[in-house]
Amino acid sequence: MSLLKEAFEKGEFAVTTEMAPPKGIDLSHLVECAKAVKGRIHGVNVTDFQSATLKATSLATCKVLKDAGLEPVLQITGRDRNRIAIQGELLSAGVFDIENVLALTGDFTMTGDHPGAKPVYDLDSVGILQVANTISQGKDMVGNELKGKPEFYLGACVTPKYDPVELQILKMEKKIKAGARFFQTQAVYDMDTLKSFREKTKHLDAKLMVGIIPLKSAGMANYMNKNVPGIFVPDELIERMKNAEDKVKEGIKIAGEFIRQAKKEGLCDGVHIMAIGAEENVPFILDEAGL
Repeated sequence: MSLLKEAFEKGEFAVTTEMAPPKGIDLSHLVECAKAVKGRIHGVNVTDFQSATLKATSLATCKVLKDAGLEPVLQITGRDRNRIAIQGELLSAGVFDIENVLALTGDFTMTGDHPGAKPVYDLDSVGILQVANTISQGKDMVGNELKGKPEFYLGACVTPKYDPVELQILKMEKKIKAGARFFQTQAVYDMDTLKSFREKTKHLDAKLMVGIIPLKSAGMANYMNKNVPGIFVPDELIERMKNAEDKVKEGIKIAGEFIRQAKKEGLCDGVHIMAIGAEENVPFILDEAGL
C-alpha cells in the first residue's frame, strides 16, 4: 500500500513536498534534499516538465528517488503526451511499483523554454485520472486486457482562491468520480480562504492537502499577487517580509506558523510543501511546523 494512502487511512496528518528535476542529468542535489526529509514526509512529488520547461522526466526521477528509499509521487500532464503515451507512462510506473500519481492538465507550452513546441492535450486531468483508474482494474482505455495490473493512489490539484469557487468544487467532484482520492491545493496564505474552502468541500470524499510556498521576499509576494492566478498574499505578511532582516528565515517561519494553525484547527488533512528551487529548506519548514 502507498505510504501516503496508509497515512490518510490511519488518520495521520500527511506531508508531501515537491521537487523539480534539474536542467540536465545530475540529480545528486535533488536526492540529497529528499534524503534530508526521509522519515518525516509521506511522499515526494516530482514535477513533470514544470512550467513547460525541458527537464528529466518525472518517471525517471521517481525511480531514482524510490531506489534511494523514498516514496515518490508521479506527476503526469496531458500537455506533452497522447493517450497511448500516457497509458505507457502509467504502465511503466506500475513496473517500478510507483503507486502515487498526480494528474495535471499542464501549462501551455508558450510559457516555457520551448515556446514552439506543439501541445497535445489529448487527455486533461480528468481523462488521465479515468485512464489510470481503468488501468488499475486490469484494462487499457479501449478495453484490452492487461497482463498484470498496477495499483495507483490517485490525486489531483485544486485552487481554493478562485472566483467563483463553485467551479473548482464542480471540478473536484468530477475528479473524484474519475478516481481522485486526494487533492493538493495551489498555495494558500490566508486562513480565511482555507476555512471557507474546507467548509464548502466537507461533503466530498477526498483528502485535502493545503499547498505551501514559503515566501522569499516581499517582491515575490507582490509578483504572485499580480501574476499567479489563485494566489493571494495578505498585506500583513508582505509587511513582515519587508521588515525582516533575514527574509528566507521569516518566510520559513510564516510557512511553519500557517501549517501549525491549519493542522490545529483541522482545516486540512495534510500539507504539500513547494519550496521551488530551495528544497534544502524543507527540513527547516517541518521544524517550524512541528512535524
